[in-house]
Amino acid sequence: MEKTLYTATVNVEGGRDGKAVSTDGNLNLDLRYPKEMGGNGGGTNPEQLFAAGFAACFEGAMGIALRKRSIKPEGISIVSNVSIGKDANDGFVLAVNMDITLKGLELDVAKQIVAEAHLTCPYAKATVGNIEVITNVVG
Repeated sequence: MEKTLYTATVNVEGGRDGKAVSTDGNLNLDLRYPKEMGGNGGGTNPEQLFAAGFAACFEGAMGIALRKRSIKPEGISIVSNVSIGKDANDGFVLAVNMDITLKGLELDVAKQIVAEAHLTCPYAKATVGNIEVITNVVG
């Protein structure tokens, strides 16, 4: 990293059945296993946090690409799905599938913006070659 712009610091105690609290107090969450994984639910989980973080960051990267072209869509939304599963070695793996809507843009232009965002979004760059990431441009 050439220049640090920001560092988020979060203390997690208890893992998936614990608590996550940021040093600034803006994040204060109960963490729970989802019911689908044998838990009680009733809190958030790492997959939800990753889905939110990736989508927010990716939308920011799309915003940079849009500003470079002086394009203002009517709206942007990302439905971010992060799945956790098992691999062939009985280890855990993640997969990401994002449905991206750029209202008011031609489909070809929207796809170009998404492709550009893949090159600048830190989450997208971190996942290349590590986990499957599918982006579906739906409008």
